Amino acid sequence: MVKRVRTSSAFKFVGAIASLFLGAGLLPAQPLDTQTVIQQVDAAVKARLDHVESYTVTEHYAVFRGDDETHAQAEMTVKTLYQRGTGKTYTILSESGSGAIRKFVLEPILDNEKHLNEPGVREGSWLTSANYEMRLKPEANQKLGAHDSIALAITPRRKAPYLLDGTIWVDSQTYQIVQIQGTGSKAASILTQPTQMMRQYESVEGYAMGTHARAVTNSALLGPTIVKIDYLDYHMQLSPAK
Repeated sequence: MVKRVRTSSAFKFVGAIASLFLGAGLLPAQPLDTQTVIQQVDAAVKARLDHVESYTVTEHYAVFRGDDETHAQAEMTVKTLYQRGTGKTYTILSESGSGAIRKFVLEPILDNEKHLNEPGVREGSWLTSANYEMRLKPEANQKLGAHDSIALAITPRRKAPYLLDGTIWVDSQTYQIVQIQGTGSKAASILTQPTQMMRQYESVEGYAMGTHARAVTNSALLGPTIVKIDYLDYHMQLSPAK
């Protein structure tokens, strides 16, 4: 005798399970909690600072004047060495173009970056809640390039040329910084306007590292000036996993 299979109940069960899986993709996204996001951003920044012992990177600087972003007035390529215990040092690989622009634009940028990465100084420039008030943007979930990102408005807790008033985007899964954009909260000198800055990041060895930056300023000496920076060929030394 052939035993009959009760297919109707089986199909109902399978259908119910399938509905659960399919329906899960249609459920509305859970609302973001501001404090949780900020804590995760702080943790991601701290992890990078704690575990990146050193790195080298080739940086290419190009300076443009006025509205012309095709013909660089000066260029410089440097090899940067970062060591957590001492900060940054630079070796100039090549330079060309206006000597005055290299002297009054590019050399001060390198000197400023060197100073900001000195132990005891760099802590004040970190993109953390210790230095910035952070709040989720009204449309916090955004697509930025290949990243599903969370956008936060940032306001410096004190005024400084290197602290930006603007927006950061962090990866929605890792909370690593994807991009920062804003205006310096203070001008570098009485002869310049606050700098407008944008920097993009990508994950290198699991940590957010700069890949491209663009800064725009206007000074009494040089007028409107644009500096573009590309960061290439990272080699990183990480601390051993605990």
